[in-house]
Amino acid sequence: MQDRLLRSRVADAATSILLLGPRQVGKSTLCRSIDSHLYVDLADEREFLDYAKNPARLRNEVEAIEAKKPTVIIDEIQRVPTLLNTIQSIVDRSPTKFILTGSSARKLKRGGANLLPGRVIVEYMDPLSIAELNDLDVDRALRIGTLPGIYSGGSETDDILESYSDIYLREEIQAEALTRNLGGYARFLDTVAVMSGQWVNYSKLSSDAEIPKETARRFVQLLEDTLVAFRLPPFRPRKSTSRRLLQRERLLLFDIGVRNALLGIHRRPLHPQQIGAAFEQWVMLQTIYMNRALRKHWNISTYRTEAGAEVDLVIDRGDDLVAIEIKSGRNVSKQDCRGLNSLEELCDAPVQKWILFQGKRRQQLPQKVLAIPVLEGLRQLAGESDDR
Repeated sequence: MQDRLLRSRVADAATSILLLGPRQVGKSTLCRSIDSHLYVDLADEREFLDYAKNPARLRNEVEAIEAKKPTVIIDEIQRVPTLLNTIQSIVDRSPTKFILTGSSARKLKRGGANLLPGRVIVEYMDPLSIAELNDLDVDRALRIGTLPGIYSGGSETDDILESYSDIYLREEIQAEALTRNLGGYARFLDTVAVMSGQWVNYSKLSSDAEIPKETARRFVQLLEDTLVAFRLPPFRPRKSTSRRLLQRERLLLFDIGVRNALLGIHRRPLHPQQIGAAFEQWVMLQTIYMNRALRKHWNISTYRTEAGAEVDLVIDRGDDLVAIEIKSGRNVSKQDCRGLNSLEELCDAPVQKWILFQGKRRQQLPQKVLAIPVLEGLRQLAGESDDR
């Protein structure tokens, strides 16, 4: 099993855990590595049917455990969301610790599930971050992403990734849309793959996918609720400004390999014209993964003015900001600093201005902009303590 940053936190927590993440990020593998007194796999059709018919069975099984503080793992809890009511009752009356996994917050909400407020800690599991990969092959990661089984897979990796994209994103998640407009969803998904990483223009998205704007918004929410897309909000400065900022979010599919498979570009090395967008998205995704896995509690946004000044990532760490421009090339220049300097003028907190690029050594640029090799920069972010 690939060592995951979350494992010890989930295993050692005194409180129950709700572990959310899309399929194939390793939730089940992690749970099977943790000692438990009862393991319920709702992905198994027989177990699913048994508990769906009789949710009270869970209480009887837990009461039969002789341990003083039993640990109970329930995999794919969204398949029987009514179990959460039974779980709440058990947690309120006994020291039982539950570890619950799910791949769709939407199904839990739609099923009227009690999400156990105040009784569970919600954790998110994402594809592998560089903090979990000692010998990262960047070219491989840019092409097929970092879903554990796919990144570490062998000769059938490309086929598995394509199957994941087709069966999971196109069919299973489409079924959650509760719509008969199957063609509209298919066109939407193809359009989202093309525009992943860009600032969202819902009018253009709806036009390109040939669906109403409100349907486009609903489908984007669907992707977020099923944990296969992230939305980066626009940066909002703490002090007032007359500068006109673009109030659009950026939409990112959760794994660059899945995005590439939807585009049909995952079977061969990326063309130079494809590397820039893939590299930019991969760095943004790695930052999101690390923020959640390491519980950094950063607020991550993106910056763009109507005049065209841009910063890919703005990481608010509370007492300072790290503004990051992402460049896939090996060379940088002072022209790459424009957005960073524009952002700094709006901030009343200290701003570290970084360019993450594929060069081999750090470079000091004008106005205290620091160009850092990408892996070094990401590991520096991951390794810095919260009491820096």
